Amino acid sequence: MAYDYRHMVALADPTRRRAFELVAQRPRSVAELTHSLPVSQPAVSQHLKVLRDAHLVRAEPRGASNVYHIDPRGLGEMRAWLNSMWTDALGSFQEAISTMETKE
Repeated sequence: MAYDYRHMVALADPTRRRAFELVAQRPRSVAELTHSLPVSQPAVSQHLKVLRDAHLVRAEPRGASNVYHIDPRGLGEMRAWLNSMWTDALGSFQEAISTMETKE
């Protein structure tokens, strides 16, 4: 499975990862996120843009602002990639065990 790593790149920054975690707890506005993070409102907006571009969050217009929600598209892509890694790791582990058993 081809994977472009945009999700991991987006979550590599600690502040951006914290913003994602806060949105994962419940939908939040930029103002709410700004109060919870140690950066300015423009910085929060930049972090949210990176998360949106990676399809990890989506914005829902509400009045003059946006409320951010988790975007299931990006999470689904990331989960599929992680599942494939897990499947590959289990396959390698099973092969190693079989090799050890054959040698014994």
